[in-house]
Amino acid sequence: MRLKKGTGFVGVFCVASGTMISSGLFILPAIVYPQVGPAIFLAYFLSALLMIPTIFSKSELATAMPKSGGDYFFIHRSLGAFMGVFAGFASWYSLSLKSAFALLGIGLLLEPLFFEASPALMKLFAVCVIVVFTIINIIGVKESSLFQGVLVIGIIILLSYFIFKGFHYIDVNRYVPFRPHGWQSVFTVMGMIFISYGGLTKIASIAEEIKNPKVNIPVGMFVAFIVTTGLYFFTLFVTVGLVDSNEFSNTLNPIALAAHKFDGNIGFTFLTIAAILAFITTGNAGLLSSSRIPLAMAEDKLIPSFFSKVNKRLKTPISSILVTSLFMITIVVFLDLENLVKVASTMMLILFFFVNLSVILMRASKISSYKPSFKSPFFPYIQFVGMTIYILLIIEMGFVPFFITLGFVAFSVLWYYFYSRNRNIKQSALLQIVEHITTREIKSSILTNELRDILYERDAIVEDKFDSFVKKAEFLDFPYEISDKELFHEISTIFSANFKTSAKEIFDLFRKEEDKFDSIIYEGVAILNIVIEGNNKFDIAVARSKYGVNLFPNSPPAHIVFALAGTKDKRNFYLKTLIAIAQIVQNPKFIKNWKQANSIHDLKNLILLSERIRK
Repeated sequence: MRLKKGTGFVGVFCVASGTMISSGLFILPAIVYPQVGPAIFLAYFLSALLMIPTIFSKSELATAMPKSGGDYFFIHRSLGAFMGVFAGFASWYSLSLKSAFALLGIGLLLEPLFFEASPALMKLFAVCVIVVFTIINIIGVKESSLFQGVLVIGIIILLSYFIFKGFHYIDVNRYVPFRPHGWQSVFTVMGMIFISYGGLTKIASIAEEIKNPKVNIPVGMFVAFIVTTGLYFFTLFVTVGLVDSNEFSNTLNPIALAAHKFDGNIGFTFLTIAAILAFITTGNAGLLSSSRIPLAMAEDKLIPSFFSKVNKRLKTPISSILVTSLFMITIVVFLDLENLVKVASTMMLILFFFVNLSVILMRASKISSYKPSFKSPFFPYIQFVGMTIYILLIIEMGFVPFFITLGFVAFSVLWYYFYSRNRNIKQSALLQIVEHITTREIKSSILTNELRDILYERDAIVEDKFDSFVKKAEFLDFPYEISDKELFHEISTIFSANFKTSAKEIFDLFRKEEDKFDSIIYEGVAILNIVIEGNNKFDIAVARSKYGVNLFPNSPPAHIVFALAGTKDKRNFYLKTLIAIAQIVQNPKFIKNWKQANSIHDLKNLILLSERIRK
């Protein structure tokens, strides 16, 4: 069952922003300030730039494949089922864990306001918040994103107030020395800060539930990135100008402390509330995004089908939401988070590496139905730069999270071989590339047709009668020179079976009509038409000749031939077919793509996915 498309641009912006504005802004600065000094706001800005390769890559992949699962779906379809299993578990684990960690962080902020608060009470509060999020997410993604929107807008208003009012109270002497530990310290903390931006691209996990994903995903993601980066930069710029170095190092809530400088206890309380709202938005967005990953894996039969159940009335994946929320509650109540969060960060970097690799593989596969509405600029250089950066950041994470991650890989291997291996029915772009290199005929069209169906859903394409005939039509591909006689013979054989008429009779009709053909409707495109005896019969056959076939005197060779056969009572549909073909071939990119297509499946999907007026 399809999930409900209930999220528009505002929802995309709020979910993407909400996953970033939390501990990375309100707690992490106090931890990294002693290492970098006043240059902390510059380190945040430079760290944001490291996200650009992944933003470009995910925007391309999400507009080409707007399906639930995000990283899992992209990596599975580009690298295959085994990497899909790892990506699914890793993405679900890392996002759920970081969301649970954000909710626990609320306790650190509440202690100055409620001195009697105990660690147990803070955990109970976090569990209650998760339960509330679970109910909201079960009701629907529209309600969840609306709740998210209210919180994010509240945070932006409070931070904007802090920036504009606090700017008048800054002391420029607090920016000196700007880099007390040199440039090396700036680059060192960038790796720690980078994790703060990691949640931005998780909006891709709910791509299937986004209205007009061609526009809303990339635009929402870029706007969220720009706004959040600006909030990080200017908030920390003002904070550094208001708080002394020794104060910065002795608090876990430096922004609220900075607000206290010009607004007293009221300012401290308001910015603490902003921080709490930020942690709540991260938890809600995390549950919303991570719960879609088991759903996508179950639909691909890589985990039990229980996780793929979607409520018929609410159109939300209740089973997946409940299991994810239970996992988050378990983490909050029982586990030590410090090392686990490092592992989650390492896995996130690994996923970023593979997402950038996925774009390269999808482009290299030359699948005709891979049609992103947004294409990454500077391809493939920016992807290679991104992958190199992420490898260096993984190395910086240290040995403990790396070895724990290896254990996670081992678990994925066991799960794949003992459960998923014989159930997977999906094809990957990597497999298609290997088949091209080894000059083997592509025997499977699973991925090509799956991407075509995704585009039908993305673009709200409703199949018409012409589409249905093209889907079942025979396609011929001639990589060598062919005469008109040989072409007529091959098409006659096809129509003979479909019309239950002898091939010779069909061939004679072509020969008889040959002198009357005058059907070069566009350079390199020809239409052949014959009338068959009987009633209510019509069929289409399509041929490609790479070297061209000479059908008509004084006309250029035809590389695309549409052969139409039908009875007289189908004349109206014949005219509609001519109109459809004319609209398709007049696209200047169509002829070029037709000549470069790698398979019969690609030829067919080029026609099915071409822009034209459907009725």
